[in-house]
Amino acid sequence: MKVLTVVGARPQFVKAAAVSRELRRDHEEVLVHTGQHYDEEMSDVFFDELGIPEPDDNLGVGSDSHGAQTAEMIAGLEELMEAERPDSVLVYGDTNSTLAAAVAASKTDADLAHVEAGLRSFNREMPEEVNRVLTDHAADLLFAPSRRAVENLREESVPGEIHNTGDVMYDAVLWARDRAAEHSSVLEEFGVEPGEYVLATVHRAGNTDDPERLAAILDALAADPREVVLPAHPRTVECMKDYGLYEDAKERLTLTDPAGYLDFVRLQDRADVVATDSGGVQKEAFFLDTPVVTMREETEWRETVEAGWNTLTGADGEAIRRALATADPPDAKPRPYGDGNAAAEITRLLDDE
Repeated sequence: MKVLTVVGARPQFVKAAAVSRELRRDHEEVLVHTGQHYDEEMSDVFFDELGIPEPDDNLGVGSDSHGAQTAEMIAGLEELMEAERPDSVLVYGDTNSTLAAAVAASKTDADLAHVEAGLRSFNREMPEEVNRVLTDHAADLLFAPSRRAVENLREESVPGEIHNTGDVMYDAVLWARDRAAEHSSVLEEFGVEPGEYVLATVHRAGNTDDPERLAAILDALAADPREVVLPAHPRTVECMKDYGLYEDAKERLTLTDPAGYLDFVRLQDRADVVATDSGGVQKEAFFLDTPVVTMREETEWRETVEAGWNTLTGADGEAIRRALATADPPDAKPRPYGDGNAAAEITRLLDDE
């Protein structure tokens, strides 16, 4: 079996690492990096840390408007698919890379397989929501991470085969947690003690592109009495500078460059609470038994909220402060995303086609 895997952003590198380890035992995989995240700190380092071989092809697309970026990816991927003639095209998540690969694959004889199918925030203003919905309706194989995701797909009557495989991020985080505990010294480097700091990430355009929302978030984080470690996405730093927020944030928060994946997992694992607007970070923290404050009005990972481990605040400064101060998850925690063996199940289903 020959599988062409398309990745383009940090969360996809992490998911692909888990599945690639399983796939490459008995099958041929062609790994394609679109170049959607082209900064070395946000891309190459993850391949190194996660043990993913260098991509067979890199389209080098880089940053652009949604339309221009997606169109360039479609053209490049179409050419690669015609040359490689894979049995299946495997895509992850909800980025422009995902949608571009779905469009290109739909014009070939290859099966399109979507990992993380069925997630819904029900907010069509999010570009990611549109990407995931369109990809699901084009997919032949839909690998859903939870029962709710399966229900969403059935309600939409998608034409492809639906499978509840569990979440490959669970596989990846379990692997990374043990490896990070042995090899990461990030806590010592920052001088923070386990359970005595807040880890924060802010990168979603709805927050970073709005000066009032970004200012409210930064003020709320800075008001917390614990040290707040904020590995800042390059675009977030640029927005801070544009809005005149950077110097104050640098003084009041521990601003750092984006962390490597193992260091970031270690920071999540030992934080008292995580504050984020990232979909993937919400779930990683949940897997690591760290409570989460999500600075968005909605989430595609609703199971984490219903279980009491995740609090939605939007960009309301007072709500963020209150949630950070009271983050205290219940003693019990369900396992809505499987048992950490999703990659093996996905490989088996691909092989059955």
